[in-house]
Amino acid sequence: MSEMSAMDRKIIQNLAETLSRQVKHFNRTEAECLIRLFNGRFGDQNDRKTGHGLDRGKFRNILHNTFGMTDDMIMDRVFRAFDKDNDSYISVKEWIEGLAVFLRGTLDEKIKYSFNVYDLNGDGYISREEMFHMLKDSLIRQPTEEDPDEGVKDLVEIALKKMDHDHDGRLSYTDFETAVREENLLLEAFGPCLPDAKRICAFEQQAFQNPPEH
Repeated sequence: MSEMSAMDRKIIQNLAETLSRQVKHFNRTEAECLIRLFNGRFGDQNDRKTGHGLDRGKFRNILHNTFGMTDDMIMDRVFRAFDKDNDSYISVKEWIEGLAVFLRGTLDEKIKYSFNVYDLNGDGYISREEMFHMLKDSLIRQPTEEDPDEGVKDLVEIALKKMDHDHDGRLSYTDFETAVREENLLLEAFGPCLPDAKRICAFEQQAFQNPPEH
């Protein structure tokens, strides 16, 4: 083993130690596996020189190929939810923090995450317009429909009726949280923004099957 890779290993171990203390849900070995995955399979030499991390395109590929996501708008919002500092790259810390919620988040954490994904303009509310945009993307069009948008509008009204507890025509965080606690299936009411259990299991098996030796 060259000096460089021994040094790299030490750096990765230290980083894993730090991140596993800061981020809930992953122990040190798991954090180290995720750092290796980030550097290895998803990164390349250029990324490491620039030190940026995963760009939107690479991250979308992961969401699509690994987690089965297909909706462009939702994938873009998931990228923004992971990219906490808005620098258009996902750093290794953002990767591990994001995956902690994505793979193993508590209901509380998942509610916060989904709300952020669906609040397209970041104003703290999910408006009728935002619901319309997201649902319009996720619905399969019936060729026989006169005006397919009418069906989407009906769905928005149904969602509001079920979730808008203070009846102000939009969903606040409290509305969303209350509705999801009453009916967990509403967590992804406006589009699939979390991976299903089968994909989580496959990803974890692949990521954690060869833990690094210490």
